[in-house]
Amino acid sequence: MRITTWNVNSIKQRAGHLLAFLAEAKPDVVCLQELKCQDEAFPRAEVEEAGYRVETLGQKAYNGVALLVRAPLALAEIRRGLPGDEADIQARYIEGVVSGADVAPVRVASIYLPNGNPVASEKYPYKLGFLERLRRHARTLMRAETALVLAGDYNVIPEAEDAADPEAWRADALFLPQSRAAFRALLAEGLTDGLRACDPRAGVYTFWDYQAGCWPRNQGIRIDHLLLSPQAADRLVSASVQKHLRGLEKPSDHVPVTVELRDA
Repeated sequence: MRITTWNVNSIKQRAGHLLAFLAEAKPDVVCLQELKCQDEAFPRAEVEEAGYRVETLGQKAYNGVALLVRAPLALAEIRRGLPGDEADIQARYIEGVVSGADVAPVRVASIYLPNGNPVASEKYPYKLGFLERLRRHARTLMRAETALVLAGDYNVIPEAEDAADPEAWRADALFLPQSRAAFRALLAEGLTDGLRACDPRAGVYTFWDYQAGCWPRNQGIRIDHLLLSPQAADRLVSASVQKHLRGLEKPSDHVPVTVELRDA
């Protein structure tokens, strides 16, 4: 089972790129973030015609997450929204169980964590609160002792080697000590960073800003992660970054990241 996470930074602008990626890579599960549209504006018919079931949690102009599952795999037990704060109406979390005739079930979540900037505003406490809620929810899910993949744009640079120029990010919400500590606390629940488990090299990035020639100079950061429960990590075969998609015309500033799991 190939599971991909991708912040598309507006599905309206990147629908063609998504459809081409589905045809080229044929991932079994795709976790999308930053749709920037309401549910009815998602290109559902085109994605379904490509062979995928679609579940979305949209929001006008902002946020938005989706799960795409390739037939004949089934998708069940859909949860929309991260528990722990009934007042939170931002569209940042969707979860479901993927299974098939010869494929052991995997619970998969698509997550769009808050950016948190500016740090002096209410946005940073919201980011840290979201991370804590995610940690508690992950602990609850992992009690079932089944395969779990928490995939998405975490807006956290875990370590200095995950940024081409870490000094440039020292005061940013993505790299502050509190953000990194919250990410480590999530991992400490027993989760494995799927990409790092397969590729520990420095210089592996998933995001290049549109400004200041970051892409041609490879001034990237790694903020898109797939975190695996022990049962999913036991099935991990490979992990990869589809970096070439950043070179497309009018690309997202993020690229897909994919893990492959054994079917059982």
